[in-house]
Amino acid sequence: MRPDLKVVVFGGDGDIVGIGLSHLIHAARRNLDITVIMVNNMIYGMTGGQVAATTPLNMRTTTTPYGGFEHPLDPVQLVVSAGACYAARWTTAHQDQLKEAIKKALTTKGFGFVEVVSQCPTAYGRRAGFRNAGEMLTWLKEQSVTTEEAKRLTEKELESKVVVGEFVSRSRPSLTEMIQAVLKEARKS
Repeated sequence: MRPDLKVVVFGGDGDIVGIGLSHLIHAARRNLDITVIMVNNMIYGMTGGQVAATTPLNMRTTTTPYGGFEHPLDPVQLVVSAGACYAARWTTAHQDQLKEAIKKALTTKGFGFVEVVSQCPTAYGRRAGFRNAGEMLTWLKEQSVTTEEAKRLTEKELESKVVVGEFVSRSRPSLTEMIQAVLKEARKS
């Protein structure tokens, strides 16, 4: 209704790709002119440390005390395949790159998505054996590989890595632009 306004959605991995997954997919598919910034701490951190859609395979949580059985979703690849105009992933250890990705997502016409992989020392970190947030931050940096580096790794090697970088940057008409074009044609008839 107000294409002059920029809508920005902030949320965690639990609400964006857990509870709200269908909304995310269709927002990207429709190329809504919004920016979604998702903080991914790989666990339901605020409700007790349950397994989430982004929890790494074999990770122990309150609901998977012997380790998780499911492979995690890749939110960036999901929105890319659904049709997002911009998608990137960085960790909180990559502040400069993350800042630039958010700027680009905000200035991209259409659906923009930035995943921020974040440390969660209380719910995730202590279950994974980290002593503090700094140790987890160091681990995030060490486990990160760029999209270019990832192309040279096997699927097995990538299981323990966090692939960071820009995954897509393209131009497509937004849903609003497509509707306005159809309305313009309909008025001519």
